[in-house]
Amino acid sequence: MAEYSAAALLDVVNTKHTAPANERVRAITARIVADLFRTIEDFDITHEEFLTAIKWLNEVGQGDQFGLVAPGLGFDRLLDIRADEADRRSGRLAGTPRAIEGPLYIPGAPLSKYEARLDDGSDAAEPLIMEGCVLDTGGRAIPDAIVDVWHANSKGGYSHFDPSQKPYNLRRRIQTDKQGRYRFRSIMPSGYAVPPDSPTERFLKALGRHGRRPAHIHFMVSAAGHRTLTTQINIPGDEYLNDDFAFATRDELVVTLESIDDPARIAAAGEDRPYARIQFAFALASA
Repeated sequence: MAEYSAAALLDVVNTKHTAPANERVRAITARIVADLFRTIEDFDITHEEFLTAIKWLNEVGQGDQFGLVAPGLGFDRLLDIRADEADRRSGRLAGTPRAIEGPLYIPGAPLSKYEARLDDGSDAAEPLIMEGCVLDTGGRAIPDAIVDVWHANSKGGYSHFDPSQKPYNLRRRIQTDKQGRYRFRSIMPSGYAVPPDSPTERFLKALGRHGRRPAHIHFMVSAAGHRTLTTQINIPGDEYLNDDFAFATRDELVVTLESIDDPARIAAAGEDRPYARIQFAFALASA
């Protein structure tokens, strides 16, 4: 049995293989392993601390919470920053700013043409009507674009993850009309926090941080010949608007909220009480 120094062990771990391998995976793994070896040595990590970390990773995996840990450590936003920088370097017109997808997207939401109702009527939150259009970066309307929208209810829960909600509640796909327009009726979403007493929350508390997100609405907008846009708009006035644990707030995506209390406008919108209104145009870059 060979006796290894730390450096010799790292070299063996990162070079040993008995069959053809994926060289990109090998290179990335070698970098990660080398950094972790260095961390163990620099911080004199004990066996007990290492086992605690392994236990925590197991809990995160069992709870399907890596999708929360990753944005909390800035990885999701970093990928967006790099994509933005690549657009600037290439001189591409990027259109509406991108924002993180998050871990709560579910494909296959019901499809409607031009307009849809997202909520099922069970949530007494303030009604919301959002409307606008999908354009190219030259300002031309894009007909038949798909606006895939999803958001939380008034308690911060998402359907498919919150058992109290029906499948696809607050989730729809909307196909724009010939003028590139879309419109939906929903409710005002609430912000939310990572699950209480979860491995994600314990980790954030150890860092001296909270795990809260401000109220927002997610979108994935696609059209033939154009690059799919994944983004989200933020509701103004939220306590955590500028303190999002996922670092996803972007100034250009904080919308203007109009409060409608005029009886004639309320009736014209098919509502029976005051509602909030958002107007927003999405601009898609060419593929």
